[in-house]
Amino acid sequence: MSRRRRAVKRECAPDPLYNSYVLAKFINKVMIDGKKSVARRIVYNAIDKFAKKVKAEDALIAFEQALENAKPSLEVKSRRIGGATYQVPVEIPADRRTAMGMQWIIKHSREKAGRSMEEALATELVDCFQNQGTTIKKKDDTHRMAEANRAFAHYKW
Repeated sequence: MSRRRRAVKRECAPDPLYNSYVLAKFINKVMIDGKKSVARRIVYNAIDKFAKKVKAEDALIAFEQALENAKPSLEVKSRRIGGATYQVPVEIPADRRTAMGMQWIIKHSREKAGRSMEEALATELVDCFQNQGTTIKKKDDTHRMAEANRAFAHYKW
């Protein structure tokens, strides 16, 4: 029996413009030092630029599609069995998939030097929408690693 207590997941309020819980979570992940108004401005402007670039009627649906393309479905976890450590492929729970996709998009946007966060986020979302770019490469590398270690899948429990 596990001695850990299960953490209670708190739901955040939906964002005021699109009334979306996913977008509110994304804004919270972009936020630095508690400056939510700055994070909202960055995300909303980036989504507007992104929607214009991909010529989408509904920016929120296009954003959710880009995020869906960035979400991984498999990852590897280290398991120690008899002195050897194996990389065991496991499926990722839905909330962790979403969190990983968001983190990768934001991380790769911040790494783009020489442009504002709005522009970098918009271009990263365009790349994810079109299934290309650094975030999609990271997802593919994660899947490839899991596929390469498929032989150890029987160690998962």
